[in-house]
Amino acid sequence: MKKLFFILFGVLSFNISNAQQLEILIEEGLVSNPEIQIFELKYQVAQEKVNEANTLPNTQIGIGYFVSEPETRTGAQRFKISTQQMLPSFGSITARENYRNSLADAVYEDVAISKRKLVASISQSYYNLYALKDKQTVLDENIALLKTYEELALTSVETGKASAVDVLRLQMRQNEIEQLKQVLEQDYLGEQTVLNKLLNREKDIEVSIDDELTMPSESALINSENLVLHPELLKYDKLYKSVEKSELLNQKERNPMLGFGLDYIAVSERPNMNFSDNGKDIVMPMVSVSIPIFNNAYKSKTKQNKLQQNEINAQKQDKLNRLETLLDKAVKNSNSARISYNTQVKNLKQAKDAETILVKSYETGTIDFNDVLDIQELKLKFQINQIESIRTYYLQSTIINYLTN
Repeated sequence: MKKLFFILFGVLSFNISNAQQLEILIEEGLVSNPEIQIFELKYQVAQEKVNEANTLPNTQIGIGYFVSEPETRTGAQRFKISTQQMLPSFGSITARENYRNSLADAVYEDVAISKRKLVASISQSYYNLYALKDKQTVLDENIALLKTYEELALTSVETGKASAVDVLRLQMRQNEIEQLKQVLEQDYLGEQTVLNKLLNREKDIEVSIDDELTMPSESALINSENLVLHPELLKYDKLYKSVEKSELLNQKERNPMLGFGLDYIAVSERPNMNFSDNGKDIVMPMVSVSIPIFNNAYKSKTKQNKLQQNEINAQKQDKLNRLETLLDKAVKNSNSARISYNTQVKNLKQAKDAETILVKSYETGTIDFNDVLDIQELKLKFQINQIESIRTYYLQSTIINYLTN
């Protein structure tokens, strides 16, 4: 499990404490998530079917009783016991085991796919929680800033440099931000439930989120060639191989089957007669052959296997096209998030510069609280956009790593 985590997230560039916290959550999820357990149990069942294949046809045993005992020279026949065992053609059992093994290999890819998807889901939920938490922090900072401006406005009202309307507008703006914060708190609890359920634990358990995610200075190198080794594609290779094994089994099963048996007939002694074979029981070894004279079913199976192989190849190509599209889209979205982040950094710096100018203008008594609200609103917008850019970048990174590592 640890190896899986490092493979998927080794190229992500975020701080050490954040990586450690996310790793803990992922390891817990891989152990406790019920969906993973379902696929692992399916794989165990598929493996057990290999043992099921290593069997011979049922042994046939028959018992017959002569209601009217037929007389023979050596005496009357009383009852008959027969047993027979059919043996499949040479290599049939091995072919059946190989076929079952190939099916188990395909199911194993489902286990690998489900684990990758779980790692991505846990990571995405974690990044959503980070964004919601960071947005609440930004809103708290803006509420505190507006309270400071409110105090300045109250002072300006006393000196006749501002009106009570300015104070009310600042208070209303605080109310709006407080409302946004309360909504984010509910969103956070909802996302926390999502993550807790991925870990198969109670929804109200508090999730520890680290303080900061940073935008990496450079994009991680992406090896798109690894896409062809993705479990979602390897599964089709395993399915194709299972059809090959199925055809080998079909060819073995169309061969004749050889059977060995034994008949035992109990004979009663003839009364008042004395000869060497009087009352001697009958033992008759038998050999039988089962020949598939009407083998249309086997011919049809061969055609079905060929068609199924063509279908699997088409499905694999379709899946490859979809994954390539998904990867390219994730890369483009990641680049867009980086561009957006850099723009928000510039905008935020300029908004802070404007804010500094407004504060200095208060010293000369020329502060305009309409400008204060405009700058505050712009600053909050840039801060939220910056957080969204980081969140988007990491969400796209989970997709890229799901596909290429």
